[in-house]
Amino acid sequence: MSPYMIGPYYKPQLTSVLSITNRLCGVFLTVFTMPLLLWWGLALMAGPEAYSTVTTFLGSFTGQGLVLFSTACLCYHLMNGIRHLVWDTATMLEIEEVYTSGKLMMVATAVLFLLTVWISS
Repeated sequence: MSPYMIGPYYKPQLTSVLSITNRLCGVFLTVFTMPLLLWWGLALMAGPEAYSTVTTFLGSFTGQGLVLFSTACLCYHLMNGIRHLVWDTATMLEIEEVYTSGKLMMVATAVLFLLTVWISS
């Protein structure tokens, strides 16, 4: 049966959900976070007026939401990348270990995210 069947025929598994989430986080970081960082860096070089514009935006509700979601995506993408590096050593490849590493990765992501938010506030 094709894994692309939706509905009662295919139940999403932890591994597929984590993989799709990792890809979506990577796309978000590329499409939204990188331009935001570029804008911030260019404004920093352009002078106080341009920098003030960026910091005003980043202080807004939308800006804070982008920064928070970017931080969450970065934490997730980093932890999942470490998980893949472990797999590259040919360890933790049994199905039970894959599920365990997925759960550990989600906990590590949450801890890293909360620590980052706590330290930055």
